[in-house]
This record gives sequence, C-alpha cells and structure tokens, in this order.
Amino acid sequence: MTYFSHPNAICESSQIGEGTRIWAFAHVLPGAKIGADCNICDGVFVENDVVVGDRVTVKCGVQLWDGVRLGDDVFIGPNATFTNDPFPRSRQYPQQFPQIVVESGASIGANATILPGLRIGSGAMVGAGAVVTRSVPPNAIVVGNPARITGYVTDKRVPRGQAAEPRGKIDVTSSEVPGVQLRVMPSFTDMRGALSVGEFSKDLPFQPKRYFLVFDVPTQETRGEHAHRRCHQFLVCVKGSVQVLADDGHIRQEFTLGSPSLGIHLPPMIWGTQYRYSADAVLLVFASEEYDADEYIRSYDEFLTLARAPR
Repeated sequence: MTYFSHPNAICESSQIGEGTRIWAFAHVLPGAKIGADCNICDGVFVENDVVVGDRVTVKCGVQLWDGVRLGDDVFIGPNATFTNDPFPRSRQYPQQFPQIVVESGASIGANATILPGLRIGSGAMVGAGAVVTRSVPPNAIVVGNPARITGYVTDKRVPRGQAAEPRGKIDVTSSEVPGVQLRVMPSFTDMRGALSVGEFSKDLPFQPKRYFLVFDVPTQETRGEHAHRRCHQFLVCVKGSVQVLADDGHIRQEFTLGSPSLGIHLPPMIWGTQYRYSADAVLLVFASEEYDADEYIRSYDEFLTLARAPR
C-alpha cells in the first residue's frame, strides 16, 4: 500500500494515489478515485462517483457526494457542503446526479455551500459561508449569500489614481502584463465643460474596424471572460467606472477605468474580464477586427494551454 490510511478510517477504494493520507473516521467508498499526495482529514465521507486530483486537501467534516470532481491542488475547507440533487425528496433519486467541478487550484472556504451542476473555475476563491448558486469564473473571489464576485486573485492591482492625470497629450503607461497599456488620452477643460479626444491613426495602437457599448450592467454581473486570437481591443469607460482584469496566462493585473480620458489596450491573447460596473457605467470598446465567433477563446483552460505553449 503506497498511501496511509488511519486505523480508524474505512477506505474501500483501491484507486488511491501514492502518498495520500486518509485520517481517522474518514470513509471512502469503493468507486472513488483519489490522486497522489492528497490529505483527506478526519470525518470526511467520499461517495462512489467522485474523482479527486493530486495534492488536494479536504478538511474535516466534508462530504463528497456522487458527481463531485476536484482538480489538482484544490483546497476544501472544513464543513464545506456539496449538493448533488436540485430537487431532493426522500427515497427519490434522479437518473443521474449533476456534476460539480472544482478546477485546479481553486479553494472553497469553511461552511460554503455549492449547488448542483456548477463549475468553480481554476484559481477561484470561495469565501467562508458563501452559498454558490452560479458557476464561478476562473480566479474570481466570491462571498455572500447568494455568492457574488467581489474581486479577482491578481498579482497586482492598479488603483484608480495611479495612472497619469489627463492632459493635452497622450500618456502611455505599460502594465506588468506584457502588451497591456494604460493610455491617458488628450483632455481639455474650460468653463464650457470638458473634452477628451483621440485620433485613430495616432493615439490608438491599431485601426478600429468595430465598436460596441456595454451599459445597464447589474453591479454583480461579469462581462468579457474571454481572449482573442487576433483582435486588439481598446476600452474606455465614458461614464461611471468599471474594473478590468488582464491576464496573459502568467501574470494577472487589475485596473480601474473611472475617467472618460483613460483607456486600456488589450492585445490578442490576453484574457480580459470586466466586472464591478457602477450603476451608471458605460463602457466603450474599439476592436481591430470585425466580429468573428471563431476568433474568440472562451475556455480559460484552452487559453492557458495556448498561452503557455512553447514558442
């Protein structure tokens, strides 16, 4: 036996990875699959149709019911609750239990509840006591009942006031995410009001072929959540404010767009997410390409594979 099972644990499965530790009063049913170097703590119950990846920690008092899939390096906090029946009745069972998928590197806080059929994205953080009723995007931080996105796991956040103040000429600031730039556009103010201006051929890093506006977004909703294979984008919040997350597959950085003179350039192969829209926010986006559905990358796992591939 290449794994450790406490004398007071019941491990009926033969599919346990090397170096895994199963502690007292845990019960693992025969069909369960548990990877290598996992830590299954006291009082954990693992049903048959459960797959656990490598280096997973499951703290005390957790039940992993049929349909739960945990990726590598996942953390499950004490007494977190997974549900697998959307309309439970005594002695009445669905033909198939919907899966709950927790992708690699995600963390579920203590006493959180995850509803059936949801996906917790890679690197996401579910706060303690949260009730998750909808799937969580990669790297998102969610809290509350029902759980709402309050931020993203980032390497660095750029505060609202860190970019240069608008003035009479363009000011370009490179971010820590390669290729992503903040651009403060020329701005002029007098007693008649304020004006911000940009010339496509000089002030933007590409020639736009398309624009679109995003507005009337509820504050708890998230937009974007995709990358482009060829398309450049330039985002300006012409009214209100919005948070922008830029991710190249190695570095993530968050920005606040809160001035009609401040824009951000997202080149191809940058995973972009916009969230925390103010109630009056209007986001203007210029794009270098006409709309092409095949040009989008909508799966974060696919994006990471492409972004991290040897070149």
